[in-house]
Amino acid sequence: MTTELTPHEQVQPKVKIIRQGGSGGDAVYGIGLFGAWAYYLGKASTFKEGALGVLKGFVWPAMLVYELFNFFHKEPDLS
Repeated sequence: MTTELTPHEQVQPKVKIIRQGGSGGDAVYGIGLFGAWAYYLGKASTFKEGALGVLKGFVWPAMLVYELFNFFHKEPDLS
């Protein structure tokens, strides 16, 4: 009689996953979200503009990158 373990009886070592550090981008996005809401809601004069401002607050990074690309892609005036 042997004491060897069959494949289904073998003990698998447990793997412990340690996540160190957080993402600084989350904090920047959060601060930007509240800043965008303060800006857009401060400028809103109707409920519709305020609701649109809340939605714009969520997508401000995309709007920022879009405007930056437009700024850098302008053709120089050679005249």
